[in-house]
Amino acid sequence: MEFENMLQQGATIDDVKTFARSIIEGERNRIATLANISALLNQYLSQINWVGFYLLIPGTDSLVLGPFQGLVACTRIAVGQGVVGQCAKLHQTIVVPNVLEFPGHIACDSQSRSEIVVPIHSAQQMVGVLDVDSPEFDRFHEPEQEVLETVAQLLGENWTQMTQN
Repeated sequence: MEFENMLQQGATIDDVKTFARSIIEGERNRIATLANISALLNQYLSQINWVGFYLLIPGTDSLVLGPFQGLVACTRIAVGQGVVGQCAKLHQTIVVPNVLEFPGHIACDSQSRSEIVVPIHSAQQMVGVLDVDSPEFDRFHEPEQEVLETVAQLLGENWTQMTQN
């Protein structure tokens, strides 16, 4: 299935990347930026039921819920726990075609069937992850991974210039 067919609103991959770059480079407030990025991805990615961020709490092995779009979510996740925690532990993107088969999966939304989690690094330090869930099995592939990794990279490159409030 073509990625463009998985986008709502008729946008292309490049459109989403351009929109994301504009949001990230155009706003210095971290919460506002993450909120708008989650809204952008929710608006343009089809067949998803949750998109958002978990942010590493400095000096701990815990991630806390950041801006998101979707149902009420788990507030804190330990590094190493579930898909989000494994991504933070391994510092690499994790694509799970069937979350029901992922050992230790945390079911914040019982309707989720597949998931992709992308790490966000700033100055070689883990600062958080971008998490996207779908009610469809095997929803995420290379094109989505490329877009989400581009967004995570842009966030990481601009992280220290963004204020926390």
